[in-house]
Amino acid sequence: MKTPKHWQKMNLTAALLFLPSCLYALATWARIKLHKPQRVNVPVICIGNLTAGGSGKTPTAASVAQIFKQNGKNPFFVSRGYGGSLTNVLVDINIYSPQEVGDEPLLLAHKAPVVINPDRFEAAKLACENGADIIIMDDGFQNPTLYKDKSLLVIDGGVGLGNMLPIPAGPMREFFNQGIKRADAVVILGEDKHNIKEKLVNLPIFYGEVVPIKPEDTRSQAIAFAGIGRPEKFYQSLKDCGVNIVKTFDFPDHHFYTRNELNELVKEALALDADLFTTAKDIVKIPADLKSKFKVLNIEVKWQDEEALKQFLLK
Repeated sequence: MKTPKHWQKMNLTAALLFLPSCLYALATWARIKLHKPQRVNVPVICIGNLTAGGSGKTPTAASVAQIFKQNGKNPFFVSRGYGGSLTNVLVDINIYSPQEVGDEPLLLAHKAPVVINPDRFEAAKLACENGADIIIMDDGFQNPTLYKDKSLLVIDGGVGLGNMLPIPAGPMREFFNQGIKRADAVVILGEDKHNIKEKLVNLPIFYGEVVPIKPEDTRSQAIAFAGIGRPEKFYQSLKDCGVNIVKTFDFPDHHFYTRNELNELVKEALALDADLFTTAKDIVKIPADLKSKFKVLNIEVKWQDEEALKQFLLK
C-alpha cells in the first residue's frame, strides 16, 4: 500500500480527517499514560519513530547492535513480531518461518538474537534469561510495557514528517510535541530536506545515511520487487548502484509471497534475461528451494560521526 498523498501536506482530505486523527492521538496518549512501564535489570535502547511507514528503523537497529557487539556487549532485539503467529519465542532462523515470527525479526536474527512478543517487557525478560546484557527495541516507541533507558527517534530526512498530523489525516503515530518529549536523541537518515533539525530543541542529533552494498556479477538489466513501506527507495538504491531496472513490482508492506507470485516473477526475469532483485527483508520470505533465483540488495547505515553515537549509547 502506497503512502496516501494527503499525508504530505495539509489539504481538504487531511482537514476532513482531523477529528479521527485527534481521537487516534488521544488513544495513543492514554495508552502510554495509563500503563506503568516495567524495568528489567539491563539497559533498554528503543529505536522508534513518530511516523507510519519505513523510516529506517530496522537498519538503524542493526547498526546499533553492531556497535554494542564491537564493544563487548551481548545485545538482544525485542520485537512485536508483526505478521507472525507465535509469541514469546527466541527466534531461530533454522526453525521458524516468517509466517510464524514475522519478516523483520528473521532479518534481525542474522545480526543478533531476537525475542518476539507484543508485550515487550515479557520479551525482555526472556532475552535476559538467555544472556542479554543490552536490550534493543526494534520499534516500540509508543509501546508502554517496557521501561526505556534511551529512546532514539529515526526520521527519514528525505521524507520528513509530512503534514505532521496523526493517522489517518497524516503519517504521525502521535502529535509531534507529545512524542518528542519522550525522546533522548534523534537519528536523521539522509539529507535533511525538511529542516527537521529546526524542530528539535536540546536533543542530540545523529546523522547517517542508508547506503546499498553494490551487488556483483549483474546482468545488463533487472526486475525489482519489494514488499516494504517505501519500495521506491529500494529501486532508487539499485539504480544508484548502476543496476538497469526495466520492471518493478510493488507488494504490500510485510507481504507473504505465494509460490505462484514468485514463479511469475521468475518467468518475467527469464523472459527478459534479467536479474531478479529484492530486499533483505523480502528474501527471508522466499522458500529455500527458490532463493537461488533471486538476488538481494543489502544495505547498511554509514554514520557521519559514529564515535559520537557510540559514546551516547555506551554512557
